[in-house]
Amino acid sequence: MSIRHGLLALLERGPRYGSQLRTEFESRTGSTWPLNVGQVYTTLNRLERDGLVSQSGEDEAGHALYAITDHGRTELRTWFEKPVDRTSPARDELAIKLAMAVGAPGVDIRAVIQAQRHHTVKAMQDYTRLKAQAITALESGGSQERDDVAWLLVLEQLIFQTEAEARWLDHCEARLIRLSAAAGTAAGSQPPEHTTAPAAPTIRPSPRP
Repeated sequence: MSIRHGLLALLERGPRYGSQLRTEFESRTGSTWPLNVGQVYTTLNRLERDGLVSQSGEDEAGHALYAITDHGRTELRTWFEKPVDRTSPARDELAIKLAMAVGAPGVDIRAVIQAQRHHTVKAMQDYTRLKAQAITALESGGSQERDDVAWLLVLEQLIFQTEAEARWLDHCEARLIRLSAAAGTAAGSQPPEHTTAPAAPTIRPSPRP
């Protein structure tokens, strides 16, 4: 997640102070990626160091205001125009967990998959419910439309993501069953002279929920 570019996008609308930026960032994303004030000010300090923002006095309450610079606007335009790089994908904890669970002593990988599937489906249901609420708010016209549209887009991305994750988990389970069956067939068809060779690992399938 690019917090620095998110803050730049908010600052393009005018000078802001730290806690105001945090509130607007969370409003725009529905608090999907909550920020703390310390994180915001640390990012602002780095942006100021890089010449992307500058301090712009104080408001009436004495809050230090930050404003985007011309260099910051150029950086923001580049960010909007440049596709998100997928050549170095972010580490995915679930993919790492399943990769490490394969062959791990005492670990039932299918139980791991089933537990995750249950959690993923529950998350998908929650996101779908929130999406319905966001659409209702938009249709009623009684809310801040910009933030609701932004939140709706984030929710739909989360729904697509969890749907894909659920399909991937189904694929992983089916793949393990096929590999287990193939390993058992290969082990049962070995000629006598190969009985001392290491046996292929066997993954025991468990009933699906």
